[in-house]
Amino acid sequence: MATLKNINLKKRVARKFRVRKKISGDSARPRVTVYFSNRNVYAQMIDDTCGKTLVSASTKDKDTPVTGKNIDAAKLIGARLAEKAAGLGITNVVFDRNGYKYHGKTKELAEAIRSKGLLK
Repeated sequence: MATLKNINLKKRVARKFRVRKKISGDSARPRVTVYFSNRNVYAQMIDDTCGKTLVSASTKDKDTPVTGKNIDAAKLIGARLAEKAAGLGITNVVFDRNGYKYHGKTKELAEAIRSKGLLK
């Protein structure tokens, strides 16, 4: 019998593939993807045309004052990612929620990016 954890993971992976069919990033408008491990929050901007990560931010970075994977950490990582992207001249992005439902940490991370003017 499948456990609840495996069922939820399968649902997230199915949502992930449904979203990725429609979303792609390029150098003018990179894809922002998020990942929540058991302990940390990760976000990165990816240029899918050449398969290259342009900018990344996580709670594991040495200069990040917040640790964990709560809403405050997600807000901080979103803001840091947007600041790093602005330094590279990126003005517009596509948000890939990576199969996570758009509420809680995922929503706050996207709102932090949007508040910096990147996500429209």
